[in-house]
Amino acid sequence: MSDFDQRVIEEFRSHGGRVGGQFEGAPLLLLHHVGRRSGAERLSPMMYQQVGDAYAVFASKGGAPDNPDWYHNLLDRPDASIEVGDGGRIDTVPVRARELPADERDPIWETQKQRYPGFADYEARTSRTIPVLLLERR
Repeated sequence: MSDFDQRVIEEFRSHGGRVGGQFEGAPLLLLHHVGRRSGAERLSPMMYQQVGDAYAVFASKGGAPDNPDWYHNLLDRPDASIEVGDGGRIDTVPVRARELPADERDPIWETQKQRYPGFADYEARTSRTIPVLLLERR
């Protein structure tokens, strides 16, 4: 885990799910997932979009040409858990991930780009379609 991610995780946990800096005011969750090769538990902070009772997450990797490791881990082992908070209590929620097909993905992705233009920048940096996964309560 990078030092940056570790600092975000510590701030998230010490402030009930809220962080400052570049993520100030943005919805953030901590994704617990299992490495597809190592079998080790991994923890990844990421922005999300609430979709009903579910959480959409975006495999943008800052516009890199390849998808992030957590994306591949969730495809291999879709049962995971997340930590979410509202500035008070942090809840741990068991979830099951599924990659959204274009008809479900596209409106969620467009909303994310409108709310957080950095995602449009990520899209412009890569030739791949950035996957959107829905984390549904199980």
